[in-house]
Amino acid sequence: MTSETPAPVNHKATVKKLMLVVVSMFGFGFALVPLYDVFCDITGLNGKTNDEAVEYTADGIDTSRTVTVQFITHNAKQIPWKFKPLVQHIKVHPGEQKVVKFYAKNQASEPIVGQAVPSVSPGIAAGYFQKIECFCFERQPLQANEEVEMALQFYVDVELPKDISTLTLSYTLYDISEKIASL
Repeated sequence: MTSETPAPVNHKATVKKLMLVVVSMFGFGFALVPLYDVFCDITGLNGKTNDEAVEYTADGIDTSRTVTVQFITHNAKQIPWKFKPLVQHIKVHPGEQKVVKFYAKNQASEPIVGQAVPSVSPGIAAGYFQKIECFCFERQPLQANEEVEMALQFYVDVELPKDISTLTLSYTLYDISEKIASL
């Protein structure tokens, strides 16, 4: 039996390699957001809607088609609000203006500022869902136990692809009180 002594380990080389891995991971993390946006733009999967009010510009109403618009709400990170649509779905003709209402109640014992962030599914339809007026454009400050009905006025563009007959508008409600307080 021969006894071999292990080769000396080059710690400096190992540390350099590990630092390169850490820097690469950090850079990749920053690159994910723009890469995601590019991917979503190419595939049409992003579901982002307009974040400013649009003017009603439809050139008439397509009464030959009916589109079902579903409404879903979610609360993010345990925001203590009751938040829901007053109707679960509505049928519209492309080009037709509609108004739906959402209910919110701050169930906390202190004031909270909420912000609703919308998305549309399928993502390719997001560009055809036009919000004329939306509570999501503004912060929603509610006092303790205060409740409110909030309006969404919208239309579905007549150019919506013919194979899309159902849209789902989803709102996620965030507590932005700390963000507002730090401004």
